[in-house]
Amino acid sequence: MGQSSRAIGKVAALAGALALSSALSLAVLLGAQGTIFGASEIGLHGLRQQYRRPAEIPYPKDDPYSQAKSELGRALFFDPILSGAKLRSCSTCHNPGLSWADGKPRAIGENQKPLASGLRTPTLLNVAWTPKLGWDGHFHDLEGVAISPITAPDNMNLPEDALIERLAAISGYVKAFDAAFGKGGVDRRKIEQALATFERSIVSDEAPFDRWIRGDETAIGAAAKRGFALFNGKGNCAACHSGWAFTDAAFHDIGVAHDDDIGRGRQFPSSVKLQYAFKTPTLRDVARRGPYMHDGSFATLDDVIDLYNRGGVDRPSRDDEIHQLNLLQSEKADLIAFLRTLNGTPKPFALPALAR
Repeated sequence: MGQSSRAIGKVAALAGALALSSALSLAVLLGAQGTIFGASEIGLHGLRQQYRRPAEIPYPKDDPYSQAKSELGRALFFDPILSGAKLRSCSTCHNPGLSWADGKPRAIGENQKPLASGLRTPTLLNVAWTPKLGWDGHFHDLEGVAISPITAPDNMNLPEDALIERLAAISGYVKAFDAAFGKGGVDRRKIEQALATFERSIVSDEAPFDRWIRGDETAIGAAAKRGFALFNGKGNCAACHSGWAFTDAAFHDIGVAHDDDIGRGRQFPSSVKLQYAFKTPTLRDVARRGPYMHDGSFATLDDVIDLYNRGGVDRPSRDDEIHQLNLLQSEKADLIAFLRTLNGTPKPFALPALAR
């Protein structure tokens, strides 16, 4: 079943990449100012459609949006009362000022030590569009993610019964839960749904790339436009980093993990291709979100591109799309110029008043 889902996802990603490649084949030449020419209007229109931002945030039928639920989730997300020592909140690792991550190579828990998983904190940008959560996809939905970090002893270290007891003892939270869900008190499912509803509202801000996609030729420079062509062509990046969020949300061995760091392979031990496979991360705000990879092992985007240029570790599990690229130094620079155009314009984020 896991292999089948991955195969379907990969076919969809490859189809998208081929569509982009076809469009870009009409636009291989760039003018002095970076304007793409030699491309038909239909080809460019199709290409831009592939990368247009969605108009609405998707919410599941069994956890629909409500303002009361979102506001409750927002308060819970920033409240340190959700940790054992009352010193950490969800926002400690998912900081809005750091593109909803923490900028560390490894996630740190309440004891100020790296989590046992050895993984980097993933960004929450655009999680509403992510079907499986976690670097290895072991969370089936956003609701399922909420409680695990809170109750994990090496993370926020607050048992579920203590969490519910704390919230139920605060009249402001009792009222907020009643407003969001109706009378009935505080329970695990309500906490999960409130947090998930707020987290689905975390969407990457408009970036220069988005303005260019809409037709503003001055929004990004010539190097970035060349980088975009490389991204969809010689660099083969779009085979996995596809669509407006620049991720296929699938799992690939890109030739970087080693030893017992087998990722999704732990859930599917008989699958060759899922050994050392980790989820394709979004590239939104990527230039602000180092260090990189699931384990934070690469400090810079230059390091990341060098890995892909070499092709990573050659082994049976390595994804078929990963191979030596033979990029020139100028092409690497153009790719980085393009990736920088995916940074949204930072905006102030108002913290909620916490119930007490």
